[in-house]
Amino acid sequence: MKSARQEKILEIISSKDIETQGQLIEELAARGIRSTQATLSRDIKELRLVKELTNTGKYRYVAASRDEFSDFDIRLKKIFRECVTTYATAQNILVLKTLPGLASAACAALDGMEIEGLVGTIAGDDTAFIAMKDREAAERFESEIEKFL
Repeated sequence: MKSARQEKILEIISSKDIETQGQLIEELAARGIRSTQATLSRDIKELRLVKELTNTGKYRYVAASRDEFSDFDIRLKKIFRECVTTYATAQNILVLKTLPGLASAACAALDGMEIEGLVGTIAGDDTAFIAMKDREAAERFESEIEKFL
């Protein structure tokens, strides 16, 4: 449902000048997809949509190019590398130990990356839990952590 809705959002903004979330909700509804403003706002964030100025002086949603976020990913990986002290895998859960007070920074870094199989993160003060889709995804990500560190 989410991926179909997000695909439809990308289709809509590529074919029409959409200036507001309200207009986008209306366009989705016209295509049989109901959405709330909160859900749409999360979709916009996840899809990394930005507004650009058109020739008519109005703004419209567009998908940001991947290059615009390469510096962002580099900074997130640096934050992650500087926060995490140890890690361990238990089934599909990875447990990260961080410097005191930095578990949420590590989780924010992970949430901002496009990690295949990442379901979600939970942070305490110096411990982060990373839920992966399955054991295989956890093992793949564990090998990625070794590269980060």
